[in-house]
Amino acid sequence: MGEVVEVLVPGGKATAGPPLGPALGPLGINVKAVVDEINKKTAEFNGMQVPVRVEVDEKKNFTVSVGVPPTTALIMKEVGIEKGSGEPNTVKVGDLPLEAAVRIARMKTDDMLSYDLKNRTKEVIGSCVSVGVTVEGKDPKEIFALIDAGEYDSVLNE
Repeated sequence: MGEVVEVLVPGGKATAGPPLGPALGPLGINVKAVVDEINKKTAEFNGMQVPVRVEVDEKKNFTVSVGVPPTTALIMKEVGIEKGSGEPNTVKVGDLPLEAAVRIARMKTDDMLSYDLKNRTKEVIGSCVSVGVTVEGKDPKEIFALIDAGEYDSVLNE
């Protein structure tokens, strides 16, 4: 059994410095090759923190697996904001289209507890509450009621 290193890196911009370099250096592998592989695999998540797992076997071969960034990071990227609202209940900082919420729910399928797209989308919309983002121009709690009423079934059927 080899070694496993799990870190959060900026998408497409990992470096041989901390946290990667100090963790990988003692394992005796080419750190630059690992960093290049990570940057190639995380390029689409530019500007977001991405969970990365590097597995190194006894022969010094490595495999890089990339997780999906946190839901809030995906929401902020879709809306185009740097950070969430300091007062999410009163100050709204952006608006997320429902299609974007569905897209995020599909990206996060393996990380969510819900079994169907409708409930995964509701999980994403729930994260909008804490970031201070509206959905379709409405308060996320209003969208919950509309989803439960079947208003968006055409978009939410898998």
